[in-house]
Amino acid sequence: MLAEPPVAPRRFRSAPERAARIARPLGLVAGVRDPDPALLAEIGRRMLTRDETGAALARAMGRDRDDAGRAGSGRVTMRALHTALAAGAAPADAPPALRDFLAAVTPDPDWLDRDLLERGARAYRRLGRSRDDVLLGLSLIGGYRYGGPTELLVRTGGLTGAGAMRRLGETQAWAFAVSRPGGMVPGGAGWVATLHVRAMHALVAERFERGDRYDVAGHGLPINQADAAATLGLFNSTAILGCRLLGRHVPRADGDAIMHLWRYVGWLMGVDDDWLFDTERAQNAFNHHIVLAQGDVTPAGPLLAGALVEGLRSERTGGPADRLRGAWERRRLLSLLRVFLRAEGLRDLDLPVTAAWMWPSQVLRNLVESLLVARTARGRRWLERRSDRRVEADLARRFGRETPGPRDLAA
Repeated sequence: MLAEPPVAPRRFRSAPERAARIARPLGLVAGVRDPDPALLAEIGRRMLTRDETGAALARAMGRDRDDAGRAGSGRVTMRALHTALAAGAAPADAPPALRDFLAAVTPDPDWLDRDLLERGARAYRRLGRSRDDVLLGLSLIGGYRYGGPTELLVRTGGLTGAGAMRRLGETQAWAFAVSRPGGMVPGGAGWVATLHVRAMHALVAERFERGDRYDVAGHGLPINQADAAATLGLFNSTAILGCRLLGRHVPRADGDAIMHLWRYVGWLMGVDDDWLFDTERAQNAFNHHIVLAQGDVTPAGPLLAGALVEGLRSERTGGPADRLRGAWERRRLLSLLRVFLRAEGLRDLDLPVTAAWMWPSQVLRNLVESLLVARTARGRRWLERRSDRRVEADLARRFGRETPGPRDLAA
């Protein structure tokens, strides 16, 4: 008699008391009185489901190279993928998997408002450095407090050792492309980069799903629907919530526009439609359940977190002033992590527990900028340009003149 397939991996809800403690503040913000058992169970189930359209493309890209020139082989080359993405559509004679991949994201979904999307991109850029602080500290490093995706990141080597800051820069470059004017039109830089990342995720998942290279029963599928939806939530409502925690006033209209932008990004990434949200409140309620579904920290978490914290210092290899700036950036991040993760979170990740000395000045600066500077159209444009210049400087420092494009962005 065949054994019943598992309904969730072992990591699902494997540390319920800890997860409930961490999720409690988010539940208060989202107005969640009692968790939804059906949603929790569905999160566990979707830890074992994948982006099937992306998976089909990955299988076609992994076929024997000797078949590439044979008529009807169905093999998709990286060049063919890049050409189709740049054009915004697959040619009529493209392999079926490539045509299906592009057909899944064209034409636009009925709910998409491109004017609102562009407003969301501008509002996202206006969040400035606080946005990047939140994405690094609360979203990325905070996510290392749970097992599952952390094991895959360590296995791929993408966010440990010398590669940590490069991968951080690649993620920063992707988010920058997404929020640039016109970046999300078909064939635009953000649109291309988003679909390239989706394809690379599928290739990584296909590689690790083969044989017994990954503990699916323990962690779920390498890149699954539950984790993909959770990651999306880190870029939209979590980013907004974290910026508010740092004193940034985000008007309701800006929040709605940012949510619309990232709903479209999630749709392009192949996140299940019923887990794409219009409002911060709905996303925060979902994120609350995501945290409840998590397990305990694993050894991979401190390894990944330490690489990023130390990378802020070690990536600066210039003169004494540059090295001093690196030491400052490390101390600054640790101070903000105390705000985002509290002492418990820092201990989870084997990071020094420091005072939140940076927080008051951040709050004061953000209140002045968002309540005074952002009151005028000229002030809002200045905030956007300043944010752009800072990101461009970060990318130039990490990549030199060759800022990463879609071909460089990986899983």
